[in-house]
Amino acid sequence: MKALWNGVVIAESDDVVLVEGNHYFPDTSLRREHTTFSNHRSTCPWKGEARYMSLLVNGELNPDAVWYYPSPSDEAAEVRGRVAFWKGVQVVA
Repeated sequence: MKALWNGVVIAESDDVVLVEGNHYFPDTSLRREHTTFSNHRSTCPWKGEARYMSLLVNGELNPDAVWYYPSPSDEAAEVRGRVAFWKGVQVVA
């Protein structure tokens, strides 16, 4: 699987977990040269607090397009150490 935005591969892995329709990639597969800081946080009732990163590709910013759970609940242990995408990031096989 690949995560693509603005014509660039953001993450790529054969080890992807599908949770609630979102593909979670290993955080080690994320190409950090395309990420930048975000202060955004949200809370999922069963997974816990999500933190975000923004994408910066070819001079274009996609705010808060990457999220992860640094300390997910026991029920959501499968997303620990993984990142997911939204805001126009395409996930393809």
